[in-house]
Amino acid sequence: MKLRLLVASLAALFALQSGAVLASSTKSQSAGKTAASKPAPKAKAPAKAAPKKAVSSKPAPKKAVAKPGTNAKPAAKKVVARKAVPAAAAAAAPAALGADEDAPLALDANGLPLLGSSAFYVINQNTGEVLLERNGSAVVPIASITKLMTAIVVLEAGQSLSERLTITEGDIDRLKGTGSRLALGTTLSREEMLQLALMSSENRAASALARNYPGGESAFVEAMNVKARLLGLWDTRFRDSTGLNPGNVSSPKDLARLVAASAAFPLIREFSTAHERYVDVRGRMLRFGNTNGLVRSPEWAISVSKTGYISEAGRCLVMQTWLQQQPVVMVLMDSSGRYTRTADAKRVRKWLEQGMPQRLAVAPQRAGG
Repeated sequence: MKLRLLVASLAALFALQSGAVLASSTKSQSAGKTAASKPAPKAKAPAKAAPKKAVSSKPAPKKAVAKPGTNAKPAAKKVVARKAVPAAAAAAAPAALGADEDAPLALDANGLPLLGSSAFYVINQNTGEVLLERNGSAVVPIASITKLMTAIVVLEAGQSLSERLTITEGDIDRLKGTGSRLALGTTLSREEMLQLALMSSENRAASALARNYPGGESAFVEAMNVKARLLGLWDTRFRDSTGLNPGNVSSPKDLARLVAASAAFPLIREFSTAHERYVDVRGRMLRFGNTNGLVRSPEWAISVSKTGYISEAGRCLVMQTWLQQQPVVMVLMDSSGRYTRTADAKRVRKWLEQGMPQRLAVAPQRAGG
């Protein structure tokens, strides 16, 4: 009996000790949880440090980009970025300035005028000094600028300017599908055809001039290319007399030479800058105007002018104009909008007159056109 009591007492004592140990363990676990939960806010400090690490990690990619800088891809990205900025600014310049002569002249970081033409070449014809250039050696389609060479070949052939030529089926534009006010059967003198080709960029007139050349159109185009070689126009090729064929290509540098060569022909000077002409088209007197509105401005002294447009070439304008009694040749190719080419010409003139008078005055003054 005593033994049973002793065993029961020992069991009770053991139970009390186990309960104490369990309670102690529970307290330590809850304390551990509390202790573990308290550092959680402290963990925010490393979280704050994480952005610092992220910020400090940004230079790492830059270093990584800088190391392969010699690769073609990073270099190409830099070139495209540099071209994109001036191109966007040049495209915005026409919209901002338009034809407003009083608007401030927009300049790039180098002090050059922002233009909307993709390629241009401006030269003092007397001195040969290049005043402004971008992509001057780029070989591009030239559209109806072609007709300057068409006129040169016609005039050098010595054919009668009074001879009557008739518009036929062979003069219809089947390449671009452009129209014409010269209906089939229209008969005009060679002189009238020449003026309409230069002044109004009449494609059927230019086609009729080539068809009525000795040997026909193929011989005419060959003569155009031969003359280009003789003038040193090594970037220039002709496929037709109108410029509708995008295979008619040249560079702005070559076109500046072509404009200068055209200025030696009095009739090209007269016809390309005439304001208008009325001609009899099958019993009706029709008015034909100049495609370059600047020739009608009293503020301009233009000796040679020619515009051009096909989709492959964009809108183009070449001129010989006189600034401070010096002949300046402007070649503006692939302009971004309908009026951009003339707006670009105005910007070039303003830039030359405001900031470059010494360059225009270095050569001996010469009168005439």
